Amino acid sequence: MENTPQAEVVRAGNEEKLAPGKLHAAQYIVALVLVVLLGGLWRLQVIGASNYRLLAEANRIRKVPVLAPRGKLFDRDGRILVDNYPSVTCYILREQIRDASKDSPELALIARGLNLTVDQVQSILRHYQLAPKYEPIPLKKDITPDEQAFIAAHRDELPELETQDEQRRLYPSDGFAAHLIGYVGEVSEQMLDDERYAAYSAGDVVGRSGVEQTYDAVLRGTDGYRNIIVNSHGKEVGQLGQQLAVPGQDLKLTIDLDIQMAAEKALQGRNGAIVAMDPHTGEILALASRPTYDPNAFAVRLTKAYWSQIINDPEHPLLNKAIQAQLAPGSTFKIIMSVAGLEENVAQDMRVNCAGGATFYGHFYACDARHGGVDIHNAIPLSCDTFYYTLANRLGIDTIAKYATALGISQKTGIDLPNEASGTMPSTAWKLKTQHAPWYVGETISVGIGQGAVTVTPIQLARALGGIASGGAMQRPHVVFPDEVPSELRQAIAENFPGSGEKAFPLSVPNWQLITDAMAQTTITGTAAAVHMANIDFAGKTGTAQLVSQNFGAKGMGSGANRANAWFVGMVPRRNPDIVVAVLVEHGGFGGAASAPLAAQVINTFVTKKRKQDNNLVVAEVPKPKPAETPAPGEAVAAPQPAAIKQSSPAAE
Repeated sequence: MENTPQAEVVRAGNEEKLAPGKLHAAQYIVALVLVVLLGGLWRLQVIGASNYRLLAEANRIRKVPVLAPRGKLFDRDGRILVDNYPSVTCYILREQIRDASKDSPELALIARGLNLTVDQVQSILRHYQLAPKYEPIPLKKDITPDEQAFIAAHRDELPELETQDEQRRLYPSDGFAAHLIGYVGEVSEQMLDDERYAAYSAGDVVGRSGVEQTYDAVLRGTDGYRNIIVNSHGKEVGQLGQQLAVPGQDLKLTIDLDIQMAAEKALQGRNGAIVAMDPHTGEILALASRPTYDPNAFAVRLTKAYWSQIINDPEHPLLNKAIQAQLAPGSTFKIIMSVAGLEENVAQDMRVNCAGGATFYGHFYACDARHGGVDIHNAIPLSCDTFYYTLANRLGIDTIAKYATALGISQKTGIDLPNEASGTMPSTAWKLKTQHAPWYVGETISVGIGQGAVTVTPIQLARALGGIASGGAMQRPHVVFPDEVPSELRQAIAENFPGSGEKAFPLSVPNWQLITDAMAQTTITGTAAAVHMANIDFAGKTGTAQLVSQNFGAKGMGSGANRANAWFVGMVPRRNPDIVVAVLVEHGGFGGAASAPLAAQVINTFVTKKRKQDNNLVVAEVPKPKPAETPAPGEAVAAPQPAAIKQSSPAAE
């Protein structure tokens, strides 16, 4: 029975069956594989669905930015200062580049067609290496018609190149008002690390100086975008939608174009600065600085050659001397000395006999002339150093510092332009803090005539003397009308530019009237008599600040880089003036000959325009500047400090 064929089949069938343990193991493996597969499907189709959907869309849809045009800048009368012009930018699609190596024929062709080098192309690609690969990279801005034709002719060969119409900044030529307006440029990597630029991305255009920087948030607008459909080669085949760009807001500046042009013309061929301000409101009517630069060179892509040229220029063309030059004020400081002397009841009855100088603490301090008997009434027109040496000695450095500081010296004014300097007003506490040394009484003598360690900026000097002529009321200087700025940004901008701002330092009426009368006499019979203008109530004060001590050279103005700086501050009318003008001519020599005529030109432009607007046809004649190298009658030459107490100030004697 056991050997029958049927039994053999049954036995064989039982031997082919798996053992129960192996069967269970196989089932567990199959189940585990199914779980892994189901988990992967769940991750792909449920958990990561939105992410993979975006990636898929990115392969089909590209977001192309539409840059917002920056707001235009106008002068106070609505005349345009800064405009925009249509431009074309070439973008490169990094994801479409087949070979980005240095020997790539592809990059060589691109570089040749766009007048670049392969190294420049690779440098741009490296600069944007952290940006998403699907975002277009600006390869070259403001491309020429020939370069546009090259891109169009090689569309099939170079699918990674695209063009886009944009708006670019157009600034006045010849550096006109460049330090006031500023310039724009691409946001730098260092700026991107600053939290103030958290909303910016690589390649964004941002204000880098002047009004462009201060009011960037107002001017830049909001960029839009277009969602375009692209094919497998990355070329546009359709459009899904768009968000329109919101143009930046236009701004009206306080600048008067006519007065600005007069200031620019007056400074032509000279190094220095001119500031014209309405002391009633703090509105800047003109602000010019020389040497200047071309902001149009920054508006597209700054070349290394031009950047190297301007940063290595010993004249520092990027320096806004109107708010950043910190120099000894020379005899213009005597107006502040007069305020201190009168308010302290020291100067009223003080009378000195000027015999060409005076001796203090064993050192002889020279005056430019033998003025004879001098009191406060003729000390300003004559600019008598001997009188102010004596006054400084009687007041002491801390009393002088108290009044100078109250009038804004050694403090930023708070003007709405970046990088304003504060200047220096020495005192016993200042020297102890900065030099860890006591103040010597002999050091006070030179401070009395605006030398020594005291330094000011032109904007400080204009504000201080305008405030004195207004009875002590001083306004915060500004170059944009406050109502032009949205209220939510107005406070933030004010906080970003701290300074003494608006303040009042009430002066005794007889005192500031005496001072302004004496300043008016300066332009009639005093050191600025050469620029007297009939039919204009023109008041002012000259200043000549030496750069080297007379102990080390001949008495006079010096020569070359050691030639004295020339200052002048003038105003119209003499009391509660409508305009105050501060002029600095570096190495200009005597203030009466070098700076006063420039201020007269600016003031004449202001008065003539105002009279025409008021239908008043009386026009003043401005005397032409004289090339004489000798001082105007009575012009004081700043005397040196004793060598033992010589200060390290850049404007010190």
